[in-house]
Amino acid sequence: MTTDAPDAWKQWHEQRVEAVTAPYGPLAVTGTHWLDDHPEGRIPDIPGVWVAEEDAVVLTADPADGLTLDGEPFTGGVRLTADAGPVDAVRVGHGERRLLVLVREGLWGVRVHDPDAGARRAFRGIAATPYQERWAVPGRFTPYGEDRTVRVPNADGRERGLGLGGEVTFALDGQEFTLGVSVQGDGSLWAVFADATSGDGSFRFRFLYPGAPDAEGRTTVDFNRAQLPPCAFADHFLCPFPPPGNTLPVAVAAGERHLL
Repeated sequence: MTTDAPDAWKQWHEQRVEAVTAPYGPLAVTGTHWLDDHPEGRIPDIPGVWVAEEDAVVLTADPADGLTLDGEPFTGGVRLTADAGPVDAVRVGHGERRLLVLVREGLWGVRVHDPDAGARRAFRGIAATPYQERWAVPGRFTPYGEDRTVRVPNADGRERGLGLGGEVTFALDGQEFTLGVSVQGDGSLWAVFADATSGDGSFRFRFLYPGAPDAEGRTTVDFNRAQLPPCAFADHFLCPFPPPGNTLPVAVAAGERHLL
């Protein structure tokens, strides 16, 4: 550990607060609507007609709908694939709102981001434990050899697949633990975990992002940077629950804990 680790953590925490309070951050999400639930193509409080096809969403709008496409007034029809970029670059807008097209396991939906969301106005901060060196420990990543998919409940009440590429082994206070992790596009890792504080001092589960392991599988497991999942900020995120084996039997009193 470097002597400036606490200062780096403070900067990280400040950046997290900036990100979640941004105009199109997680606090701005006011709804996620699955088009299968609206076979007529009409979504409550969203103009236009939205129809899911196998590989796209067809949006039809007239001038009275007041929709924009790529920043310009939009009428007629257009085929939309899932938005991949940042929310402020989402193709369809309605006033200040951004209407993000997403797809999960073949089901198409529209997520609404509204800078005037009540949750964004009511936000008071994130309760987070200040940096402690004991929570940043060496870890070793062991790949499975091929990705595995486990079915886990999601925060919206549905069950979906969670891809896992391997596991990270580490020690806390002399005890060895393992977390199943997903491997992200940049090689970094992502774990959904719970611990003995979950639901009692911390949110019911949290996310952790160990850095990309080196050629020998070495990484750092830093619970000081455990994050609240998006569904802690708005009820309209999907958020997978921890997979089997990812509930630690110890109290991880570190990182982001809950909203103030």
